Formats: sequence, C-alpha cells, structure tokens
Amino acid sequence: MKTINFDHFAATKMRPEVKSAMEPFFIEEYGNAQSIHNLGDAPREALDKSRVQAASLFNCASSEVIFTSSGSESNNLAIKGAAFARMAQGKHIIVSGIEHFSVLNAVKSLTKLGFEFTALPVDKDGFVNPDDVKNAMRKDTILVSVTHASNEIGTIQNIKAISEIVHGFGNGAYMHTDANTSCGFIETDVKELGVDMLSAAPHRFYGPKGAGLFYLKKGTRIMPLIDGGVQEFGRRAGTENVAAIAGAGVACELAKNELNKRREHLLPIQNHIIDSVLSSIDEVYLNGSRTNRLPNNINFVIKYIEGESILMWLNNSGIMVASGSACTSKILKSSHVLTAIGVDAALAQGSLLISLGEDNTMEDAKYFTEQLPPIVQKLREMSPLYEEAKSGK
Repeated sequence: MKTINFDHFAATKMRPEVKSAMEPFFIEEYGNAQSIHNLGDAPREALDKSRVQAASLFNCASSEVIFTSSGSESNNLAIKGAAFARMAQGKHIIVSGIEHFSVLNAVKSLTKLGFEFTALPVDKDGFVNPDDVKNAMRKDTILVSVTHASNEIGTIQNIKAISEIVHGFGNGAYMHTDANTSCGFIETDVKELGVDMLSAAPHRFYGPKGAGLFYLKKGTRIMPLIDGGVQEFGRRAGTENVAAIAGAGVACELAKNELNKRREHLLPIQNHIIDSVLSSIDEVYLNGSRTNRLPNNINFVIKYIEGESILMWLNNSGIMVASGSACTSKILKSSHVLTAIGVDAALAQGSLLISLGEDNTMEDAKYFTEQLPPIVQKLREMSPLYEEAKSGK
C-alpha cells in the first residue's frame, strides 16, 4: 500500500546532506567543543560553521545565534528569559490568542510570579490587527510575542508592522516571533521583520530533532533559564549537541538556497488539494487565509464527523495527517486556534491538518483527494447528527 506523509509539521525526514554533516560527531570527532586541546577543535569548528549558516538564513550576525534543544525551548527562553531580565521595568506581556502552547503556557506560568498578559484577538482568517497591538501596549509592557505563521491554520502575520508599533511605543519593549513553522519555507529575515528575538526548529525543515535555533538581537537582555557553564555566550549552559547542531546548520543552508524552489513545488500541490476538497465535499471549510498562508499548510473542518475518525480511516489508506498541533494531538478538546477564529466547538472536532513536504507529489495529492470523499461519506452515514440534518429535524 502506498504511504504518504502529509504530517510534516510533526517531523520531516532529514536530508542526506544533513545526515552526512552529523555523522563524524558521533564517533570520530567525539570531543567537547569547550575543550582547548585538539579533541575540541573539530566540534568547535562545527559549531562556528553552523552558527554562520543559521545567521545567513536569518540575515544576522553569527554572534546573535544561540543553539537550544528545540523550538519550544527557544520560545521559553524568549518569553521567560526576557521577562526575568526586565521585570524591574514592568510585568506586562502581550501575545496573540493563537500562539503555540510553548508560548501561551510559558506566559501563563509567569502569572504565578505576578506577571500579567494580554491575549490579542484574531479575525476569522487568523490575522492579528496591528491596531489591537497598539491599543494593548502599556508603559509596563516589556514583551510582545506574535507567531510568524500559525502552526495550525498557516496564516502569515504582518510581523514587520507589529514590530514597528512595539518599538515605536518608546518604552523599550521587546518583539519576539515564533518562526518554528515558517522557517525554511518563507523568508525569516530578522532585519526585515524588525524583531528582537526569533525561534526556529530545524526538524521542521529537514534538519535533526534535538536542536533548536534562537536569534537574539545584540543588546537584547535575557536571563538564562539553565545555569552552568559559558556555552552559547553564557545564555544557555550545557554541553552542546554538536552532531544535531552541525545538521541544523546544513538544514539552514539548504533552506536559504532552496526557498523559492520549495515554494514553487508546494503551491500547486496545496492549491489542488484545497480546490478539489472544497468542490467535491459539501460542508467543508478552509481555515486560515487562502492567499496569505504558508505554502505547505492546509487546514479544513468537515461537518458532522470527528477529526480522529478521519485520521484513522486515512491512515488505513496509507495517508498520514493530523488534527491539530503535534504537541496537542492526544488531547481530546477543541483547538484553541480554531476557537479563536470563531469556529464552532462541535465543528472544530472535525478538523484536518495537512502539512506538505518536498517529498510530496501531485500524484500524492490526487490520491488523497480520491480517498477523502468516500471516507467522509462513510463516516457521515454513521453520524446521528448527519442523519438529523438530512431529515431536516
């Protein structure tokens, strides 16, 4: 049976170039990058090279790149690190209501220490209105964090406009964006975005798990969350995962060189799936902006059925999809992102998240759009809600 991965937001397959860059650091070059003797030379050079590769992708100085263990750790370092460093100036933080839980839960945990946060609303397509940011700013606002693009509905935010408002307020507040989903597929030029901090996860763009990227603009103060040695310019202690970092650097270099190629490959596949599903199945709705969205994201809600059931039936047909964020896929409750854009709780249970990758083809898309309609029909025939709707009750 054909196997198709339409769940690339959970993980992507490492590119061969990434694997090759990692291999020497498992056995041959096993030294510690902090050692000043010869065994530390190759690992240290690998870290320096990867930092330059990531900096090139972000258009920043290599000294502004910090390696972490994951995108979630990078988000926590941004939120908590900035909050602890600037709590004397204020304790108010602004986020959007559709942030990843590594941002939302980090902010919520800070409320136990006396911090306050404002969760900004979004419109039906998931956009944050920059005017809402302006109206939410206070003298004691120390940080604003708005996702670059939603990991569920793919809507790309106007981070540049939001950053200009934050910095124009004049109280020294920092601007952070979570680019864990967008990095590797759309531009993440930190100078163009105007951000002070940015988080990225290489495993989302053909790099390894176990490495995260964190951009910290020069002069931006954060408090380390892990105390210990001098690694990562004193911002993140702990012996470096050299193999994963070496792979992450190559993934960044590939992303920079292939950005347009990836977009050109993905957009026709995305458009075919969206157009075909909307035209072949009734009472199916696309979530997020149709035009200003990530080229690898599709999110539908399908009336009268549950997303979990669709996942299992598609899995039996060899198609792997999701029904929300990978970090919340086992939690049986409505997506906070879909709730924020006004999707009814019952309808949100029928969500279907498709995330595309470079290994997907138009043939994969056509197979999916052939398999989905009969699966939806079978599931609806088992649904009492659908039977009631048909009978007009």
